[in-house]
Amino acid sequence: MNKPPSKRKRLTPTTTDKPKPALKPAQEPENPSAVTVDVDAVEVPEMTEEEQRDRLHLERKVESAFVEAGKALKELRDRRLYRSTHKTFEEYCKDRFGYSRRQPYLLMDAAVVFDNLKEKCDPMDHILPTNERQVRPLINLKPSQQQKVWQQAVKEAGGKTPSGRIVQDVVDKIRDRTSVPNPYRVGEICVLHPKDNPDLRGKSGYWGVVTHVGQYSCTIKCWDGDYIGKVEHLKSLELLEDDCKFMQQLCERLRRLHEVAVRDEAVDWLLQGLGKQAKPYLSALQAKLLAAVEREYSIEWKQKK
Repeated sequence: MNKPPSKRKRLTPTTTDKPKPALKPAQEPENPSAVTVDVDAVEVPEMTEEEQRDRLHLERKVESAFVEAGKALKELRDRRLYRSTHKTFEEYCKDRFGYSRRQPYLLMDAAVVFDNLKEKCDPMDHILPTNERQVRPLINLKPSQQQKVWQQAVKEAGGKTPSGRIVQDVVDKIRDRTSVPNPYRVGEICVLHPKDNPDLRGKSGYWGVVTHVGQYSCTIKCWDGDYIGKVEHLKSLELLEDDCKFMQQLCERLRRLHEVAVRDEAVDWLLQGLGKQAKPYLSALQAKLLAAVEREYSIEWKQKK
């Protein structure tokens, strides 16, 4: 009688035909990616006194780049080197450098303040401004006051270059303690620069006539109303007397037109444009447009002599 087949499974070896990996040499490091490289130590020579002076000189040039820009802009304006391509200096700066109407004048003013501070400071060991915003609060101060404020601002900044906010705080503190003379006069033409004054929001670039001079502020008559601005919120156009009279009369014309032409978008467009054009003249087309609109609203205007 034949035996039934066995149900036990045949044992198969667990080894494979693949060769076993060779054992690592005992001297091989555990991390094969780690490589030891012998580097010869290189001694870094100390900077000579001449190199240290050169470094500081170059750093000063970088920091005072805004000053060179301001001086270059002033020469471009004074020599009218923009006249071959643009009618006005402001249009030229906008097209060529992307500046707002206000920016080139801020840079030119900042360059003047910087030079004044530099006269009393050793540029090799003293902290000087590095951007226009740091000197902006000093523009309307006398040279001696600019130097005093800057030195105090540096002290409050811990011997470092102070921010524009610190400089402004020092200016405000000095005004609270002493009577800083107001540099403006009645009848002068100024441009509003609101900065951090919420009462002048939306009025940046408006020009107006100074009608009242206080201890720290002025009342400015613009085409759409009267505004009160601190000394640091104003910038004089420094016009001659005849030019001031022209702007005063123009302001009166714009005010009268604004009062009668309520909610007229076309008139408002004209007023907005002339109200921000801080120049003591009108182009021939501007004069015709203004006269035509005045006739439309039956406004008679006779130029005062």
